[in-house]
Amino acid sequence: MIIKGIIFIAKKIDEMIQKEVSDEGRIKERLMALQLKFEMDEISAEEYDKQEEELLGLIENIRLNKENNH
Repeated sequence: MIIKGIIFIAKKIDEMIQKEVSDEGRIKERLMALQLKFEMDEISAEEYDKQEEELLGLIENIRLNKENNH
């Protein structure tokens, strides 16, 4: 019984993660928040560039996946 519960929770967590990384709108929101942090000097240019590159990579992957699935 406990193992089934753990497996169920793990599947739900995985679904949430997949939804988060496949939602282009949420990633764009994160990009806007990142831009704001940079403009308010809350993060360095180096950190901004690093995070921006990661987020843009996620968007590119989402778009490629959408193209491949259609």
